[in-house]
Amino acid sequence: MSRAAGAHPETILLAATPQQWVEDAAGHWQELLQDHANCEKKAASTALALIFAYPQDRPLVLALSRLAREELRHFEQVVRLMDALGVQFTRQRPGRYAQSLRGALRTGDPERKLDLLLMSALIEARSAERFTLLAGLYEQLSLCEARHHELYVDLARERAAQQWRQRLAQLAAHEAQLAISPDRSLRFHSGPLERVHHS
Repeated sequence: MSRAAGAHPETILLAATPQQWVEDAAGHWQELLQDHANCEKKAASTALALIFAYPQDRPLVLALSRLAREELRHFEQVVRLMDALGVQFTRQRPGRYAQSLRGALRTGDPERKLDLLLMSALIEARSAERFTLLAGLYEQLSLCEARHHELYVDLARERAAQQWRQRLAQLAAHEAQLAISPDRSLRFHSGPLERVHHS
């Protein structure tokens, strides 16, 4: 499948991750690792859900089957890293990022199919950007997430050649606000932590 020539994950994102998020991540790395493991599971389940929802779309099914396997390998890598660092799994409440993005999706097909592909592209692009910001440990994963976001964009473009770009701009604007506005808990796709001001 073709890739967008010279595409970088930032090309579809409308806002850069705030530096404050990077500083928060450095100070809450155990929580971030736990959320990262959860994100890899969710990424695999999203690909599988699309396979089950659109089994007649053979190119999509085959592409996302490969992607789901790669996401599960990433999950295994993060779990091994957590074990090595002594980080325990704890149950986390869902963050507002993906929940709010899903709330912006249309409900009927073919519009929902397009929106699901574009939402997944935005999430993967944000992941790639943040892996790059965290560098070192995440360098190889950043390259994979960049490929994943391009795959979702390609799938959306092929299925809605006249609509995908305008709809991506709408969803990307929503995603940008979620990525930069303060959050109560740190997640891989959250905004920076909300600051409590004491009088």
